[in-house]
This record gives sequence, structure tokens and C-alpha cells, in this order.
Amino acid sequence: MQHPIQILEHYWNFTSFKPLQEDIINAVLEDEDTFALLPTSGGKSICFQIPALAKDGICIVVSPLIALMKNQVSALKKKGIKAMALTNEFKYAEIDTMLDNCIYGNYKFLYLSPERLQQDIVQERIQQMNVNLIAVDEAHCISQWGNDFRPAYKHIVLLRKLLPNVNVIALTASATPKVVEDIVEALDFINPKIFKQSFKREHLAYMVFEEDDKFFRMEQILKKNPNSSIIYVRSRKNTFEISNYLEQKGFTSTFYHGGLSNTEKDKHFSSWFNNQKQVMVATNAFGMGIDKADVKTVIHVNLPESLESYFQEAGRAGRNNEKAFAVILKNKGDEEHVKSQFLNILPTVDFIKQVYRKLCNYFQISYGEGEYSTHEFNLNTFCKTYSFNSLITYNALKALDRTSVITLSQQFHNRSSVQVIVTNKVVFDYLDKHQETNTILKTILRTYGGIFDQDVKINTTLIADKSSTTEEKVIQLLLQLQKDEIIELQLTKTDAQIIFLQPREDDKTINRIAKTIEQQNNIKKKQVASILNYVNNNDICKSVQLLSYFGERKLGDCGICSVCIKTNDSLSNNTVDESIAAIVLALKAKPLSSRDIVVNTKIKEIHIATILKLMLEKDIIEITSANTYKIK
Repeated sequence: MQHPIQILEHYWNFTSFKPLQEDIINAVLEDEDTFALLPTSGGKSICFQIPALAKDGICIVVSPLIALMKNQVSALKKKGIKAMALTNEFKYAEIDTMLDNCIYGNYKFLYLSPERLQQDIVQERIQQMNVNLIAVDEAHCISQWGNDFRPAYKHIVLLRKLLPNVNVIALTASATPKVVEDIVEALDFINPKIFKQSFKREHLAYMVFEEDDKFFRMEQILKKNPNSSIIYVRSRKNTFEISNYLEQKGFTSTFYHGGLSNTEKDKHFSSWFNNQKQVMVATNAFGMGIDKADVKTVIHVNLPESLESYFQEAGRAGRNNEKAFAVILKNKGDEEHVKSQFLNILPTVDFIKQVYRKLCNYFQISYGEGEYSTHEFNLNTFCKTYSFNSLITYNALKALDRTSVITLSQQFHNRSSVQVIVTNKVVFDYLDKHQETNTILKTILRTYGGIFDQDVKINTTLIADKSSTTEEKVIQLLLQLQKDEIIELQLTKTDAQIIFLQPREDDKTINRIAKTIEQQNNIKKKQVASILNYVNNNDICKSVQLLSYFGERKLGDCGICSVCIKTNDSLSNNTVDESIAAIVLALKAKPLSSRDIVVNTKIKEIHIATILKLMLEKDIIEITSANTYKIK
């Protein structure tokens, strides 16, 4: 058996382990059931990959995310390590061959989903493999108290019955003490070795700023810290729009979201990773495989959905152990927006029952039938047929997917896409000559920003509704515009594929998962409450708030977060006098807004409101009709 450090040097070109990695690896090599709770960038994958490489045989890795599986398999293959992932794109015959390769082909890693594990063929072949380790990645998914709970994860314990002599390692980057306890019990660990690295980041300053103009503060932060940065937003449209805005302001920026092609994703990622672009504006799809040490700032323009996701996204800053910043920009409308975005669209059990019954009727599935039947699916057409809200329906379908009632394909977000390939003038000349296209084409142009600059996903049902016509006529026009070389068009008839995993039983089917759905809805409500409490609590150190949430105790203030700085940076009389003098000098030239005063003086922004209020009370200055300040 090769020594772990030799394997690390050979495949990863590192000469030393990160904290706790070596202890975890040694526990796994000693055949102990092991739990590894390491924060983002803690190097979790190495903790099971090195022991698996050190031993004869193959390691089975259970993961909930196809993209994550593909990412890790690709990385292993580049190192010359034989690995495969049994994703849902493969047919039965292909899986049969792949599993044979795992038995006879010297493969070291087999990645699969917990749903795939339930197939008879997979179980039979696993028993024939020389398995040296079972790794459960994203292990919080097995806990009913965890973020992203997936009931199918409960079946992972089946591997312990199939392979009673093989030890298990569970890994996650986010788990409260209750979740850790639940994972250990669910995986039937015996005398587990639990390794938990402190989530404390000495050099990462957590900041929360109340801002009416988030874009202005964003510019200030990026100018003050002209190093690599990530800006997280909640919509794909915002990634492009904010990136374009920053480019116009003189920053170098690119964007990333789940709707980009793989080629576009690689191109945008590479330009940011190699520091050709300072800023990456992204949705939370930008997460896996990011190991860029010099990220100076992570900015959230919108409130995150939970402290678990925020901690992981914020943790992508400062991995080089230099001072870095994780900033949330919030304003008065954010609280209602986050509730609307994450709570008002939670499907109730009754609504899920309704969606499930209509789904079965939609595909003409008889009672007691439909198991493993596959159907092409268009969400918008389905919702329009039954007058359903599309967002709540989407979440209902995702709940049915998580609870293994159906499988909703990864192509769910694929829609028809369009890019205008001529100039604005040519488009309006075309409109003049083809009056019949006016309403539909103008609706497309007004609905989708950026359509002249990039390939944009469009919703043909929405366009038809807005222009008071039929979807068929919209598609006919798009095809004509493509023929006339006005647009480039990729037309897809469906945006999803649904596989029914259980025979139709209507309410009985949903009753079995009702408790899980209600519990997950309650957890989501608690998570939103926690993030709102975090951004609104300006009395307790931000780092202490985060670490306490994850069960760490006896914590001292960090000294560098927005709360600590405000507490430690009180105004002295000398500072007040100097600041008043500086403001008077600046206002002698012309009236200025509070923002302009900050720019034109060296006064700290946290003090400006207090000093201006004092100057107004002393009649030194007054407010103009343009809401600026001038000397009295």
C-alpha cells in the first residue's frame, strides 16, 4: 500500500495535507466509519479519493448531483485515474456494460445517485465488485433536518447490507449538530470517528450593508479591492445585466448561469479564473469546482436562501489566507422579496396532490399503472392547461422528484433560444415591410433584454399571451425570422422529461410523503428566518452569529466584520470637529449629496449620517430642494 502523502504528491502535486485531511484519511484506512465535516475549500474529496487509491478495489461514491459527479469524474480522468458516473442519460444496456467494466476493468471510482442504487441490476453487480470504500458525498441530504433532504438517501444504508465488511465515510460542508447526529444514525455507523473542522475564517470579514443604491456600493467595493471578485445574484437575467453595467463602468466582468452552454461556461470561467476578468457575476449555479485562492470579495446583491448556502458561497473568498470580504447588500424591500421568492411559492401537500393527479391525467396514466413510463413535458403548456402558477408548480414537481415519485430531467430549463443577428435599424426596417409581425416581434424585443448581444432563452407561451395570439403563430414567425436571417433560432418543443417511478395511486402516493413535505417546508421557513435574523442583527459579531448557527461555542468577536468595526470605531470629539471642517470645505465649492461628500472627503461612511445630522442641528448646513447639502 502506497503512503497517502506519496499519492497526494503523485496525483495532486501537493507536498502536505490541509488541516484534518491526514487524520481523516488514516481513520478511513484503518477501516473506521468516518464522518468529515469540513467547510468549503477544506478538501473533502481527497479524504475519500486517497484511501480508495491506496487500497485494491473500487470506491462507490453516492452523490445527489449529476453535475458534481461529472465534475469529479472528469477531474480524476485528467489525472489518469479510471472513474465513471452512472447518470440518468444511460440506457439499461449501457449500464450493464459499465457495471461489467467496474467489475473487470480496474476502475477505481463508481459515482452514482441514491435513486440509481435502488435498481436491481446495480445492487447485483455491486455485490460482485471488490469494493474498498463507500463514500457518501453531500451527506446532509440524508438528514430529515438537513438542507436539501432527499428521502432516497435513506436507502444508502442498503449498501451496508450488500457490503457488510466495507467501511463508510460521510462528507459535507454544512451541518448543524442535529444534522450530524441524524447522519450518523441513518448510515448505521459503529463507533464513528467524527472530524469537525472549525468554520472560523480568521481573515474573512463578513459585512452587511443597508443600501438604497446597491450598484453604487458595489462599485465602491470593487474599486477599493481591485482583485478577483464574485457577485451572486438570484436570476440569470441579472447576471448578464449587472456584468454589462460593470463593463460600462470600466470594470472587467463576465457572467455565469445554468442556462449557458458548456462552451460558454468554460470560456467565461477561464477568463475569470485566469484574471482576464476581475468580476464574475453569477447565480448559485456557480459553485462546484471553484478553487481560486485569490478571490478578494464575494458580494451578494440579493439575500441568500439560507445560512448554509451563504456560508458556502461566502467561503469562496480569501482561500489564500489573506484579508478578504464577504458582503451582503440589503435594502428595505429585500425582506418581503426573500419571503416572496422562497416562502410564498412553497407547495402545500394538497397542491402537490392536485399537481400529481393532473400530471397522471395529462399523460393518460390509469390507476395502478405508469411505473417507469417516460414522457416529454412542457411546464408552461401544463400550467396553462390547468391554470396553475408556474413557480409553485415547478416546486411541486421538484418535491415529487426529491421524494422519488417522479424523475424530472436535467433538461428542465431548456427552452427555445433566440439571438438577433442584425442591427436595430435592420429590425425596424423589417417591421416596416412586414406589418403583420409588429405585435409579436415587438413583444419579444421588449420582454428579453440582451437579445441583440447573446443567445437568450425565450418562453413561446408567454410571448403568445403577451401579444394576444397563439403559440403556433409565434413559432411560425420565429421560423420566418430565421429564414429571413434576422435571428438565429434553436427551437425546442419540450423543456423536460418526466419518468414516473411509482404506479399511480393518487392521494395514497402523496400521503406517504406528506410528512416529509411539511417538514421540509417548515425547515425552509426556519432557514429564511435565520438569514433575516443574520442580516438584521447588528449587535452580535457576524462571524459569531454564523459559527453559533453551526454549533460552535465559546467564540470571541472577530474584530473585522461590519458589527465589530462599527462597535470599535466610535467618534471622538476631535474626529467630529475635523469632519465638520472637511465637509464645510467641500461644500464651499457647490452643494453636494451625502454620497458626494463621502467621495470628496476622507470621512468614513459609517460616520457621515451622524455628522450631517449634527451639522443640521447646529444650523451649519441645510438641505436643498434637490436633496443635497449646502452651507447656510
